[in-house]
Amino acid sequence: MKHHDTIEQADQKLALAIKQLQLWHLPATPINYAVGYEFVNKKNSALISQIKQHLSLGKKLDNYFINEIFQLHVLGQGSFRDDIITDIDELITDVQSSNQHSVKYANGLIEKIDDSVTHLKSNNRQKINHAIQQIENASKSFKQKQQQLAKQLLISKKQSLSLQSELEEVKKEIYLDPLTGLYNRKALNKHLDQWTTEDPHKHVAAIVVSVDKLAHVNEKFGNLISDVLLSKIANKVGSYVGESGLPIRSGQDEFLILLPEVERTVAGEIAEKIRQGVEKLRFVSSKSGIRLPQMTVSLGVNDFKVSQNAQTVINYTRSLVTDMQRSGANAVMVSH
Repeated sequence: MKHHDTIEQADQKLALAIKQLQLWHLPATPINYAVGYEFVNKKNSALISQIKQHLSLGKKLDNYFINEIFQLHVLGQGSFRDDIITDIDELITDVQSSNQHSVKYANGLIEKIDDSVTHLKSNNRQKINHAIQQIENASKSFKQKQQQLAKQLLISKKQSLSLQSELEEVKKEIYLDPLTGLYNRKALNKHLDQWTTEDPHKHVAAIVVSVDKLAHVNEKFGNLISDVLLSKIANKVGSYVGESGLPIRSGQDEFLILLPEVERTVAGEIAEKIRQGVEKLRFVSSKSGIRLPQMTVSLGVNDFKVSQNAQTVINYTRSLVTDMQRSGANAVMVSH
């Protein structure tokens, strides 16, 4: 552990961590234990706050949530890697911009020299002809250097494109959920911050999508089957989101869709299309040929301005879905 505890203190916290895991109904795996230890140590305020907020919504601490907490608040894969990626992105942009300007200015200089040569050739005096010859020689030399520079810039461009490709892979690791391919909560926070900086009055519609009875499927068929079903549902959900939208895996069996500059009523129509699309999906085990149960989703729709507390709005929308699932699933609830 990263804490400088005495053996006696560590033993006490170990016992408290195990007891905490029992209260959370979690097995004492290394990752669960690490999160439990951080929680009872009471020094990781971000970790404690996120766990308490999750529990206050009546949500269980599942593997997805615990792993996410572990990555963000125990391993610390957060702002440091974000800052590095942002800095490299900006560096690549600056280099490419400088290259473009260099080529532009160099071409402009060549054009000026060529124009001067053309004008000077209209005179026949010996000295001017000599000057013209010098300018032509200088222009030829400059063009040769420019060609060499262009080759170097082409190499730099290829290297920067290669680096960008590598960065995209790193971003996938940080900002995408590996099971579904949708964005994760870290990407959610990054986009909200970016939208707030761009325009605090930006209007965003939010759709909370909760998969009905996934826990029951998990108990009956196992994690592998439930993960496959969840992945296929996520793919269907994502297919209804345009380029400007943000599809996020926000929980073990929950997705969140953010739609900038989309009215709540329109978001409600999109939610209904998602519900119908998932309802039409049919699942058959490729190994056994057994037909798997039909899956449905319940959806809540709301909207907000990014200057508001987005998480509060999302949590309220999530509560609408939870209430709806208690009385009956496979429906859309639009907030009034």
